[in-house]
Amino acid sequence: MSKADSDHLLKVFAGRAGLDLAQAMCDRLEIPLGQARTELFPDGELMVKVEEDVRGRDCFVVQSTSHPVNANVMELLIYIDCLRRASAKRITAVIPYFGYARQDRKDEGRVPITAKLVANLITAAGADRVLCMDLHAAQIQGFFDIPVDHLSAAPVFLEYFDDHRDMWGNLVVVSPDVGNVKVANKYADSLGADLAIIDKRRESGMEVVTRNVIGDVEGKTVLMIDDIISTAGTVCEAAKVVMEYGAKDVICAATHSVLVGPAMERLTTSPISSIIVTDTLPNGDRFQPIQDRLVRLTVANLLGDAVHRIHHDQSVSSLLQARIGTKR
Repeated sequence: MSKADSDHLLKVFAGRAGLDLAQAMCDRLEIPLGQARTELFPDGELMVKVEEDVRGRDCFVVQSTSHPVNANVMELLIYIDCLRRASAKRITAVIPYFGYARQDRKDEGRVPITAKLVANLITAAGADRVLCMDLHAAQIQGFFDIPVDHLSAAPVFLEYFDDHRDMWGNLVVVSPDVGNVKVANKYADSLGADLAIIDKRRESGMEVVTRNVIGDVEGKTVLMIDDIISTAGTVCEAAKVVMEYGAKDVICAATHSVLVGPAMERLTTSPISSIIVTDTLPNGDRFQPIQDRLVRLTVANLLGDAVHRIHHDQSVSSLLQARIGTKR
């Protein structure tokens, strides 16, 4: 089969939380976005309608399971079921941001492992493969009974960091908590920067108390990197601490810009001068309060290249060479 004939069998569809990213991926792949629509009934039920023939085709569904999490998870499951019943040859769930990833273990009695439950649902719906990015815990790959390709946004971040390395001057990579030290250390090595660690004590899901800095940040530009910015409590408190210890400037970066609850208020009043995120989550107007300090990088090319390799049964390993790692 020729490459043109093979590409004809490739179809990329998008849920409502993956539309912009999927379109950018299709631009990279030089194919049209798959024709489908999601309808919402008055009672809140979802219905997905695929409006082109997918029989015998290799189908990819792009959907981040972000807010509203349950609705987006359900839409992904319905999409997969719809494609399976339409006789798609293979269905890959492309989940740039995997919701429920932080519920990946039992850290106390009588609690669920919801990440495993969601993995089971995606498999039961009919997915043959999963493609995701910067899972909060790498062990989630093992929750699936189907192949998982786990990409890292590190190549995208490192390209941007390399372009701005000179203007940042004396740089120190700071881990905002002990659990992120391994990731921060690898970024520090890649950038030729020093490493420092914030000694953090968490009091609740919404409140974080920080204590001190292990390492030297005085007079330096601080770069803090994490996989998720959710309520922004960790990075904002860490930013205040490093400024108290004499840091010159604070830059934070995260793959997934969840930004819920008091996140915007915290970020707008924080000493963080630049917030670097990717487009794994949809944009909308939610970034407006921090627009003046926001840098949004795209992972569309990285995901598009992975889709191309999966479709042509090629190795995805070369896309993982710049992998930095995950917290656990």
